Amino acid sequence: MIIKYATTEDIAAIAAVEAECFPPAEAATEKEFIDRVKYYGNHFWLMYEAEKLIAFVDGFVTDEPDLTDEMYEKATLHNENGAWQMIFGVNTIPAYRKHGYAGELICRAIEDAKQQGRKGLVLT
Repeated sequence: MIIKYATTEDIAAIAAVEAECFPPAEAATEKEFIDRVKYYGNHFWLMYEAEKLIAFVDGFVTDEPDLTDEMYEKATLHNENGAWQMIFGVNTIPAYRKHGYAGELICRAIEDAKQQGRKGLVLT
């Protein structure tokens, strides 16, 4: 398994995983992921098995200690120098669940937040 940060080349795969993990009314769209990756691609932790994206965790950074609905909608609220790492989504495609992959990604996000001097990480 390889863990990497998101680039524009990953957007279609990210949207496909999201669509597999959530009902259409709850899933973020490919357009939303385009904005999210544009503003905070380095706050997407993607797990690939060979060429297949199997899981990801994402969220932006802010000085606000509480996650709000508006944060999901406005990628522009990301503040790279913010105190808090938000986590908006924890996604693992069904065939790969119950193997600890999401936990591994969350641990990586926590470690990155520590190294970046954040006050903490907020999970929905």
